[in-house]
Amino acid sequence: MDIVFNCPNCEQELAVDSAGAGSEIECPECHETITIPASSTRTASAPPSPDTHAPSLAPSVMASSAAAKVEMHLKVPVSNKPGEVLIKKASPPLGTKPKGEKQIRVHTIKHASCIESGHDKFDEKVTEFLIEIGEQNMVGLHTISYTYFDVGTQKILNDYGVLIVYHG
Repeated sequence: MDIVFNCPNCEQELAVDSAGAGSEIECPECHETITIPASSTRTASAPPSPDTHAPSLAPSVMASSAAAKVEMHLKVPVSNKPGEVLIKKASPPLGTKPKGEKQIRVHTIKHASCIESGHDKFDEKVTEFLIEIGEQNMVGLHTISYTYFDVGTQKILNDYGVLIVYHG
């Protein structure tokens, strides 16, 4: 049978074989030398015995209830040392550039946002943006189609646009 007791210095709960009663050990938490007591200073309460006069269904119902479970008091070890880092910062993905260099960026131009005073300015807006970023920074140009709700007509409309990937 084990002897269960708390370290008198740091209150760490310890359990040792009963053959070690009276001997001295080093606490694994605070590293102080402590003497193992002759008997446990903590005892677990035993589950209640089934009532012999109760119906046959009562023990199974009683055993599954929360009140019948043995309550255990557990302590979390406390330490003055800094904790170990369990979650490490992810390394940057392959293909990313170091700081100071241009990063890959994305810009979307929707056709519906390029209509001004009834005139379609989509081509002009795309051309202006492409000139602004420069051909050497261009990575890709992709067409997109999307659906949106037009407040003026109260209808759901399908439209198109471009997705521009570039270094910037």
